[in-house]
Amino acid sequence: MGLFECQFDPKGFEVTPEILDNYNKLGYVVIRGLFDSEDLENIKKVVEGSDALVKHAYTRGTISDHPATLALWNQPGNDVTGMVARCEKVVGISEKLLGGEVYHYHSKLIMKNANTGGKHIWHQDYGYWYQYGCLKPDMLTMFIAYDKCTKENGCLEILVGSHQYGRVDHLMISGQQGADPKRVGHIAKHTESQFVELNPGDALFFHCNVLHQSQPNTSPNRRWALISAYNRASNSPVIESAHPQYTPLEKVPDSCVKECKNYTDMSGKAFFKPTSNNLFQPINTK
Repeated sequence: MGLFECQFDPKGFEVTPEILDNYNKLGYVVIRGLFDSEDLENIKKVVEGSDALVKHAYTRGTISDHPATLALWNQPGNDVTGMVARCEKVVGISEKLLGGEVYHYHSKLIMKNANTGGKHIWHQDYGYWYQYGCLKPDMLTMFIAYDKCTKENGCLEILVGSHQYGRVDHLMISGQQGADPKRVGHIAKHTESQFVELNPGDALFFHCNVLHQSQPNTSPNRRWALISAYNRASNSPVIESAHPQYTPLEKVPDSCVKECKNYTDMSGKAFFKPTSNNLFQPINTK
């Protein structure tokens, strides 16, 4: 089976019943060309043209000398990456897939540099978010390829349809929280593994209970990705934790991704600052 994918049409794109049915069955959909070269060029002015965002990056995990490097923020903000998270096409697709109003749960820039980084073991996003007070898995992640993502440079690998097996307990494994390997092994016998290779601007939307991992980037090609997570408004966390409770999301036109000139003002993004106490655990739980 190949990837379930569709092509974005800027003149008019809809989440059709077929797309929704496959998302519910498979747990994901790839949308090719969600962001075009002009979008990516403007995003680049934030990600690489200034240190305003990347200076907030930190290193996580100790897997096989290949730690993961990322910057994470809880509010979208008003810079170009904030326009990405708030634009109508992204929010609209997320609302169709989740079946109702959504809000921005958090975003991050994952930096897998050439020949160095960063292995992520099998996990579910809801494996963490459940601990953060989200009672239902009415959540998804949008993964945007900033660089070309290939098997060689550590693209995502997913277990297709694994969201149908529910939440798996997560354990601390060599410095990362990962899904119980025994349970993953059983699920893998009943699902298909699929490498999600993407071109810059392609996006993967996937259910929060989809099991996924990625290998270290041992290739000479960098693999950076921009990720935003969304939660149903009706699923606001019941405790204060590492990520925000329901906050109304102000949508912006898709054109704002190209037109925004804010490359350095990161005020209001609420960058996550890891400590030994909060790196893997909720903050201020009640």
